[in-house]
This record gives sequence, structure tokens and C-alpha cells, in this order.
Amino acid sequence: MAGALIAALSTACALWLWTAPDIATTRLSKLTSTHNQPPRRSLSKLLTRPSPARRADAWRHATIELCQALSAELSAGRTPGEALTRAITAVDFPDPDTLRPILAAARDGGDVSAALTSSAPPQGGEGLRHLAACWEVSVTVGAGLAALVDRVAATLRTAQVHRQDVAAQLAGPRTTARMLAILPALGLLMAAALNMHPLDFLFGGLPGLMCLTTGIALDACGLWWTNRMAARAQA
Repeated sequence: MAGALIAALSTACALWLWTAPDIATTRLSKLTSTHNQPPRRSLSKLLTRPSPARRADAWRHATIELCQALSAELSAGRTPGEALTRAITAVDFPDPDTLRPILAAARDGGDVSAALTSSAPPQGGEGLRHLAACWEVSVTVGAGLAALVDRVAATLRTAQVHRQDVAAQLAGPRTTARMLAILPALGLLMAAALNMHPLDFLFGGLPGLMCLTTGIALDACGLWWTNRMAARAQA
């Protein structure tokens, strides 16, 4: 019974090490959280908050739709400011409030390029930054904005397809790493089921404790290293 409990705890620790958020994400979430919200509302918002990767992906999809809508509005003969305003209001962005400076600049004739750059999120906002560069080129040189926006949309679609392909190729290594992380716990369960008493060795003396500590450390390092390589490849 004790062996099964230890094995279950080992499995839970392995899964937590794989799925837990990194330290930077945790600190960023703490810094950007609102401390004046009621506890129930904060808990509900925390439970429904998407992961940083999904949020970045949503921004990329919305930016592609924005470029397509902006190109259609420009082709219809509208001015750049009016076309951008109509395109933004027609697209469902993850956080529409961050785009208010862009709408204000487009309506009042302000610096749209700077507003696009400042409103772009750190993750998933590369499309808005490319659009800001296109807007700056169009204003400075006088190049056709519709053609530039079409190129940006095509580039973003190609990058999105590439990211999806890389994620599909990394699904196999990620699954293999999770299975290898759980194998030690499954071994303890099998040994306990066969009445071999593996915990007597692991906790009965210095050699067993050294083996247990080394195994857990290697398992955690393997998970961390695999996750790091997959994250770098996907980036």
C-alpha cells in the first residue's frame, strides 16, 4: 500500500514538473494581476485565463484577419485611417482594450505606426509590428499600403503554417518524454504488486537513498531538458 502511494506521488510530481509554468511566466502573472478584484472574480478569471502560448496564437490569428480586412477596406477605396478603424472593429482580438490607442490615432490622424508598435503584445504581436513598419513605409515613401498589407498577411500565414508543422513534429518527442518520466513510478507499482518491497531498499539505507535521489534528479533534468529543446525548436 505504501509502495503504491509513493508511486502515485512520484507520478504526480513528474506530471507537475512537465506541465508547471516557468518562473518567468509566474512572475509576470503576479506583476500584471489586479489586487483590488474580489477573490471570487479573481479565481474565475484565473481559471479561464488561457496559457501564454494559446494567447499568442490567438493574437497571431487575429492579426492575420486584421490584415485581410484592412486590405479589403483599402481595395474598396477607403482612406487608410478609416480602413484600419473598420478592420479593427470587425476582428475579434483577445484583448480589444489594448487597441484603443490605435483606433484613436487612426481617427484623429495621429501616429498610427507608433500606436501599432506600442499596442503589440510581447508574444504574438510580431504581426502588428510588421504592420506598423508597413504603415511607416507607406507614409514616408508613399508606397501602396494595400500591397504591403497583402505581403504581411501572406508572410504571417506562412509563419503560422510553419509553427503548426513544428508543433506537430514535436508532439512525438513530448509524448515520449512524458512516458519516460512516468516509467519509474510504474516500475515501483509493478514491484509493489509483485510483493518485492522496493521501498525497503530505497529508504532502508544510504545506497537506496542515493539511488532514489539520483533517479528523481535525472528524471526531473530529463523533463526539463526535453521541454527546453522543444520550446527552443518551436520558437
